[in-house]
Amino acid sequence: MLSLHTNAASLSTQNSVGNTQRSLSSSMSKLGTGYRVNSAMDDAAGLQIATRLDAQTRGMAVAQKNTQNGISMMQTAEGALSEVTSIVQRMKDLATESATASTSEDDRTALQSEYDALGTELGNILKNTSFGGAKLFSDGTTTDGTGGLLDATELTFQIGASSGETMKVDTQTGLGALATALDAISSNYAASGTAGTELGTTDPATANGMIDKLEDALDAIGTYRSTLGAASNRLDHVYNNLANMSTNTSAAKSRIMDVDYASETANMTSQQLLLQAGTSMLKQSGSMSQLALSLLS
Repeated sequence: MLSLHTNAASLSTQNSVGNTQRSLSSSMSKLGTGYRVNSAMDDAAGLQIATRLDAQTRGMAVAQKNTQNGISMMQTAEGALSEVTSIVQRMKDLATESATASTSEDDRTALQSEYDALGTELGNILKNTSFGGAKLFSDGTTTDGTGGLLDATELTFQIGASSGETMKVDTQTGLGALATALDAISSNYAASGTAGTELGTTDPATANGMIDKLEDALDAIGTYRSTLGAASNRLDHVYNNLANMSTNTSAAKSRIMDVDYASETANMTSQQLLLQAGTSMLKQSGSMSQLALSLLS
């Protein structure tokens, strides 16, 4: 129908051009930012899912850092105990040498002097080994080398993005047994500066009795080192699992949020062509009124 009041073709074309322009603007925005979802209007559900995935990924990244710090702390403690093992083994050598009948009283005095020095160093290692400025075995207020970070009922490591993802390690029980065993083999462990009597001066039986105590100390050290090693191994597996989950979670977020450049470029080209065609037809629709006037002539 030809009408002077209403140009239906023009109205329809204007509406089409407006829709095309909005689509083109959206495509250009996506290509400019690299994201398929730039606001909740683009994909409300997708944005919500992507936000949760992003929070999980960030949490796992921090948890990975926690596991690495935990492993480093355990390795620091285990390294100190490795030296403690060497010291106690040397002390056992001294006790074994002192326990034989061919060792003179002067020899035992010299052996005891070295034994005392080693006992002092045992205390020094247990009381001063620290990680990040915090004492591991001792807090410096006790005389038996306990009270530090590892002397806790439970060490709790945050190993995931949620509150329930924790790892608990009992390092207190083994540390208490270790401190007791070391205190039994040297009076200089808890309080240095005194002349010990562990190896005796006249009776080889005194040194002989220390051999079993030194073996017990080595067992206590080995047990505690195994506890730390097992915890470190578990944290290492946790780290590997977190890395795997983080990779897949990031990929899932990418599939939701990132724009497909090939597809969106094709879409933009299509919208540009439609906009050009619509604009051209809008110009042509303006001539419809002229047709109505031509009937009056």
